Amino acid sequence: MSIIRPFKADDLFKFNNINLDIWTETYGLGFYFNYLSRWPDMCCTAQHPSGRLMGYVLGKAEGSQNDFHGHVTALSVAPEYRRLSLARVLMNFLETVSDDVYGGLFVDLYVRCTNTIAMELYEGLGYSVYRRVREYYGSLGLGPGGKDEEDAFDMRKPLSRDPYRRSVRPNGRDMIVSAHDVS
Repeated sequence: MSIIRPFKADDLFKFNNINLDIWTETYGLGFYFNYLSRWPDMCCTAQHPSGRLMGYVLGKAEGSQNDFHGHVTALSVAPEYRRLSLARVLMNFLETVSDDVYGGLFVDLYVRCTNTIAMELYEGLGYSVYRRVREYYGSLGLGPGGKDEEDAFDMRKPLSRDPYRRSVRPNGRDMIVSAHDVS
């Protein structure tokens, strides 16, 4: 059993068991504080009854009138709590807030093209590839001349304001753009 609750600032001192994973993007404290202050209703955690954090999702609302949407910035579940449908619950939370509170057309996210487990999760939740973004994930500090850029799939799921699914496309894997073209 888990408790789904709002992400609090002091959770930043308790989530190392979640963030110490090769697929989890980590950020500086200022980044997390920015999300918690601007979009507190789009940030939540799954907590074990013992108080240990099991997973979290951070999101935001962005875009213009014609493409206003929810965005999943980070979703992660600690390895010991995977395969319990926590990611599904956290994503459902963010999708509901994006739809009901912000009136978004869709929810989008970026995922490494090599992260097949996450791709399967998101596709199972109804997301589809909108486009491939070349070198979205930048260099990991390999030094001068080092190159470790990785492509990402921009994935989307339409919400209730998009009943005709205009925010998605069937051939998204064939649509390739540069990271510089992504706003």
